[in-house]
Amino acid sequence: MPYAGGMDDDDHDGPRLPPGTKNYMTPSGHARLVAEFNQLARVERPQIVEIVSWAAGNGDRSENGDYLYGKKRLREIDRRMRFLTKRLEIAELVDPTAQTNRDRVFFGATVTYVNGRDDVRTVTILGVDEADITRGEVSLHSPIARTLLRRGLGETARLQTPVGIEEIEIITITYPTA
Repeated sequence: MPYAGGMDDDDHDGPRLPPGTKNYMTPSGHARLVAEFNQLARVERPQIVEIVSWAAGNGDRSENGDYLYGKKRLREIDRRMRFLTKRLEIAELVDPTAQTNRDRVFFGATVTYVNGRDDVRTVTILGVDEADITRGEVSLHSPIARTLLRRGLGETARLQTPVGIEEIEIITITYPTA
């Protein structure tokens, strides 16, 4: 089943884009994906090819762990490289430092909000391929990002959570500077 970006399931090696959406990405997120692609293409893949070639010369391949693991790792690398190539081709770069309307939440904003239990949270809204929740980054398509987008400082919003509706209030909005 194809999804946004025209990739098939066998090329899927990362988060899916919702149908009909663009693949927005910051310049730094784009640079990270390019660096990952180059690391795979120029370092990891050639090393694995060398190991597989050496292992293939050792005779019986059916019980050769280096050969079997190497072939499996090559498939993983090739799948990831196909995925990265396709995502980079459809990427639309958006530089959050160029945002002029800094009193509203848009792509690239770092937003601090508080809920009804006085829990304060901070998230940065990024592209689906660059967001990392462990760093406080959320996808543009996540429920919290969709709730916050286009809202202003001091505004309240209703966030649908697994346990019900939660009122949140935006207490800061910042963007990176050039």
